[in-house]
Amino acid sequence: MDRRELVLAMLAAANGRPYTPVQIQKAVFLISRNMPGVIDNGLGFAFEPYDYGPFDANVYSEAEALAREGEAIVARAANGRWNTYAASDHGVDRGSQILDRLPYETSQYIRGVSEWVRKLNFSTLVKSIYDAYPEMRANSIFRT
Repeated sequence: MDRRELVLAMLAAANGRPYTPVQIQKAVFLISRNMPGVIDNGLGFAFEPYDYGPFDANVYSEAEALAREGEAIVARAANGRWNTYAASDHGVDRGSQILDRLPYETSQYIRGVSEWVRKLNFSTLVKSIYDAYPEMRANSIFRT
């Protein structure tokens, strides 16, 4: 799979429910980091320590490309301060097909990460990532 398919599979795992910026970044980070062979076509992601932990702008670029293709929805959050990211109905269908053709352990990991990041609030998610990956705290402006 390529990185766009990974983002779509991860978005589809939430069945159309939206991710915040920190959730989408941390989910893709965890999948890329803990399953390094999952992206086997083209460039992977290159996460670097940033304000709130691991960050790669390409995560947003891929989500925006999926939105242009009708497979994702990028919308302003209710507070208007950031975007949310979700699979469209078509994206859920195609992303589910991607998940179904992956090895069982891989698809279960992606589904589990999706559920985990979406159930945590901002502070708990960032702190959990810092606890597990302290090197990603290097440029943080977040204080736990």
